[in-house]
Amino acid sequence: MTSAAAIDSRLRVSSGRMTLYALRTPADLLAVRFACSPAWETQAAVRTFADERARSHHEAWQRLVRERVARLDLSPLLAVQPLRGFTPDFLTPPPRTARPRLRDQLAEIRATPPAQVASELERCRETVTDARYGRLLDSFLTDPARARDLLAARLQETWIELVAPFWVRIRTLLDRDIEQRSRTVARHGLRRALDELHPRLRWTRHGLSCADRSGRAVEVDERGLVLMPSAYLGPNVAAIVDEPWLPTIAYPARGIADLWQTPGAPPDALARLLGRTRALVLGSLDQPLSTTALASLIELSPAGVSRHLLALRDAGLVSTARHGHEVRYSRTALGSALLRRGRK
Repeated sequence: MTSAAAIDSRLRVSSGRMTLYALRTPADLLAVRFACSPAWETQAAVRTFADERARSHHEAWQRLVRERVARLDLSPLLAVQPLRGFTPDFLTPPPRTARPRLRDQLAEIRATPPAQVASELERCRETVTDARYGRLLDSFLTDPARARDLLAARLQETWIELVAPFWVRIRTLLDRDIEQRSRTVARHGLRRALDELHPRLRWTRHGLSCADRSGRAVEVDERGLVLMPSAYLGPNVAAIVDEPWLPTIAYPARGIADLWQTPGAPPDALARLLGRTRALVLGSLDQPLSTTALASLIELSPAGVSRHLLALRDAGLVSTARHGHEVRYSRTALGSALLRRGRK
């Protein structure tokens, strides 16, 4: 985030200022890529407890984790996320791979030079008005290396308690967004995909412009530009523009409004025919899902879901297709017809 402060819902388009991600050569365009970030999602999840604008789609999740939140001390992570101001980037390093592991991102955070940590914390402190958080940041600045390690530890604890239990569901949402954007690139080109990311983002002949107050020009060279869908990000976009971090834009993933919805009960007629659990499995395949993702969605064990999927596949009601390292299940035409019939 950063400079993330630069481009979220606080910004007003009426300011007339733009940050330009300059894409000047074919090599620059080829270096534009999509990725997701566990560290980013964890920080953004914490922010929903302080920012009503980011909370609207996640009230169901907050109810699920209420008791776990009570056991955590989120104040260090909230202190470095002022609602109006600069948020340090070292806690959300732009992902170097498409699907980084949190432990690798934590190692990168803990390797941040203390001078970089101090510089970003100082900028953050200048924008913090809450007295309690101001005192916390003052204490952090007395020993930036210790503060860095404390914040990394809090981030890890928060991931374990609040985000990891739901990560399969969250990652499925993020992966689906990236797949849809990638199909747009394949069918219509990168310009169309960039134009459709968010109303504040627009392709120009000089590169990708983003409505914000900073009016920066960011050179996208061989390092590339990372486009990062986010489940917990509020209704607008956020950006990382400062050195030494990779230029990055985070944007709300498609389908956030449905993230915490659980599938409705299967039709009674279908439940009588297949059994209620098997009918629920069939009715939940509105998009291709892996066994693990489906189990997370309907809150059943992966082993149990796998047995039902195999039975449905043998009956010709679902089909399988390999997607990278995953096998995903989809309803067949027969399965969809049976489901429609049961709903009448």
